[in-house]
Amino acid sequence: MATVTAPATRVSLPGFLKHRAAAKLALLALAAAILVPLADAQWSSGSWPAALTVDLTQPLGKVSDWIIDNRDSHPLFLYGFGYVSNAVVLSVRAVYLALLAAGWAGVTAVAALVAWRVAGVRLGLGAAAAFLTCGLLGMWIPTMQTLALMVVAVLVSVAVGAVLGLAAGLSDRMDRILRPVLDTMQVLPAFAYLLPVVLIFGIGVPAAVLATVVYAAPPMARLTALGLRGADKEVLEAVESLGATSRQRLLTARLPLARKELLLGLNQTIMMALSMAVIASVIGAGGLGDRVYQALASVDVGAALAAGIPIVLLAVVLDRVTGAAGEGDSGGGHTGLSRRAGWAYALAAAVAVALVGRFSGRLDWPGSWTLNIAEPVNRAVDWMTDHLYSGVPVIGGTADWAGHFTTWVLDPLRDGLQALPWWSVLLIVAALAWVIGTWRTALTAVLAMAAIGVLGVWKPSLDTLSQVLAAVAVTLVLGFATGVAAARSDRFEQLLRPVLDVFQTMPQFVYLIPVVALFGVGRAPAVAAAVVYALPAVVRITTQGLRQVDQAALESARSLGASSGQQIRQVQLPLARPALLLALNQGVVLVLAVVIIGGLVGGGALGYDVVFGLAQGDLATGLVAGAAIVCLGLMLDRVTQPTERRAKKGA
Repeated sequence: MATVTAPATRVSLPGFLKHRAAAKLALLALAAAILVPLADAQWSSGSWPAALTVDLTQPLGKVSDWIIDNRDSHPLFLYGFGYVSNAVVLSVRAVYLALLAAGWAGVTAVAALVAWRVAGVRLGLGAAAAFLTCGLLGMWIPTMQTLALMVVAVLVSVAVGAVLGLAAGLSDRMDRILRPVLDTMQVLPAFAYLLPVVLIFGIGVPAAVLATVVYAAPPMARLTALGLRGADKEVLEAVESLGATSRQRLLTARLPLARKELLLGLNQTIMMALSMAVIASVIGAGGLGDRVYQALASVDVGAALAAGIPIVLLAVVLDRVTGAAGEGDSGGGHTGLSRRAGWAYALAAAVAVALVGRFSGRLDWPGSWTLNIAEPVNRAVDWMTDHLYSGVPVIGGTADWAGHFTTWVLDPLRDGLQALPWWSVLLIVAALAWVIGTWRTALTAVLAMAAIGVLGVWKPSLDTLSQVLAAVAVTLVLGFATGVAAARSDRFEQLLRPVLDVFQTMPQFVYLIPVVALFGVGRAPAVAAAVVYALPAVVRITTQGLRQVDQAALESARSLGASSGQQIRQVQLPLARPALLLALNQGVVLVLAVVIIGGLVGGGALGYDVVFGLAQGDLATGLVAGAAIVCLGLMLDRVTQPTERRAKKGA
């Protein structure tokens, strides 16, 4: 008689564990239940244990002393870095002398005619007005110094970025190698680039130029690789079928097809180079950034604004001209001349203007043609201090707002983070990173956060993190609300677009000027500057994401009688989730960059340590803080950057 085998029973998981995120959290909780008691028994459960800290002050001090002692004698510096430094100095000086030789009239004419040929008469007049304004504000020489540094830095950045982009665009292996490097470089705050180059090249123009190159080259590399990889396959196959060699395919097909991406890379490189050239004033770059830095150090808002306006004007003009070149929009076609002839006539006109100025002895901007706006601006700031800082009926004053925000938000958030056991902070980071990504994402984020503790800057890093979290929260509330309004109203978006354009072209340094005028110095002004800097990107990404939602889904919701609020909450926001997550990630990265710079206006924490290290030559303090900033930026990026690839891979 045959025996009947009972069917194998299947063990079913509890319902909540069938959800991927819940399963990850349950596994993490199990691991924590085992590891946390062991860690608590070995080390105290308060702040980061001293036993797990490595003091790098002495070895970094020795390295710094060795570099300083051997900078003028060691072959590495004499025949390596020394040649690079000399080449940078000579190049910047040559460009600066050429600008001075052209005179204010020649430089203004060249800028106006180039802008006219590339983007039309209106932008040509705008470029002329921008350079004339720089002279009227008494900032002609600092503007030329910044422009000379910019020209050299941009040329080197474009060359380095293009070479890396070609390598990544033509080789899958190089693309895999370079992608994580470029990803990491693009999320690091600008201050993190200053200290390593200062350690090697010292304070001065070479360090400023090379820091700018390192900061500005990644966009060119990424967009070059993107353009080459996105070239039309059919066109490439047609060229190959005609017997073209690899070099001919590159020159006649790939590069022309990638023209738009290459020009966009040039635009992004120029904007990032200007931003970094201004920030690099703290390591001796000179120019407009140095005027802003010195003015902010003495809380002279008027002088800071006089130097900040030319920076903004340069940024807007450069952004518009390179943007128009990328779109292929040239106003020169309306003259009836061929493109080449138009450029020849424009160049001849610019040379003629420069020669007239030189022969008439008008190379330098006339001192009698300057406007002193520092005094009236400072008087306005004094009036604001007396009437708007405090005591305003009902609403209070700006200083009161800053004080309340510090007392009610920043202080409790900082104290709460610093009061958490160190292992709980690592658990929170691991949970957030693993829920939205993979175990590799979580491991990277946890290791980055643990490295901060090992470096011995746990509490200052949590102070910086508290400022970032507060600024991100405010940015997201304002950004999402504004983005929803812009997505729902074409007219509002049209009114908002030029404002966002200007705000997105302004270098980070410039945002410190108005917040110091309104709020004074402290952590709250640093947070306010970070919010204003990050807000345009969040608004734009949110608006674009909501506008790209499938219209059929919206029509279905309307046909079912959904109100506008229900359409937003139940249809648009859920469908726009990838864009909203991207807005969150960009908001976090941008906020961190300005919170660090906020150390210049009393933000404290890691930003202060970097500024102190640069100002006092204490490279050990500065380098440790810079490394902590890198780790904090890497952790925040991993915690807020889910991707489709990660979502598909799961754990």
